Amino acid sequence: MKVLNLQCAAQHPFEGWFASEDDFQAQLMRGLIECPMCSEKSIYKMPSAPRLNFGAQQMPRLAAGNDEQPNSSPSDGTVAAAQGDRGAASQELAVVQRKAHGAAEQAAFLMALRHVMATTEDVGERFAAEARSMHYGDTKARSIRGQASARETVELLEEGIEVMPLPLPAALKETLQ
Repeated sequence: MKVLNLQCAAQHPFEGWFASEDDFQAQLMRGLIECPMCSEKSIYKMPSAPRLNFGAQQMPRLAAGNDEQPNSSPSDGTVAAAQGDRGAASQELAVVQRKAHGAAEQAAFLMALRHVMATTEDVGERFAAEARSMHYGDTKARSIRGQASARETVELLEEGIEVMPLPLPAALKETLQ
């Protein structure tokens, strides 16, 4: 199983799981892979590398009772390598934190959209008419969602009816794994 870091043309990062590199390429060519945030089908594989702890091999020798004192200054550069490892680790931590922050923002956005979906009535293409009807007191006020053209949205706003365009990714229409 290959886990790939992917990104759409709108720069939404996400993860994809594939049986092999060939499986990923085949699905990409057939247009089967899309961004869970915006449904974009222009997908790019992001570079990733496993973390290799070459410096970790030095530590067990000291712990295993090597005659060398941990505070001594060996002439082979072991202390310098360990300090360099800390610098690389802090850089790696910063990258992980940036990725986690982006993933947390996406998760919060999807959670908010799911809440809207769960607590509003879908009136479909009747949105502008329903919003007007509620605004002018013809029908009982309730939370609704639906589709309106840009022109209809501007007209509603000019009439003093508060509306907010809300993009709904295709991922919300199905169970998101």
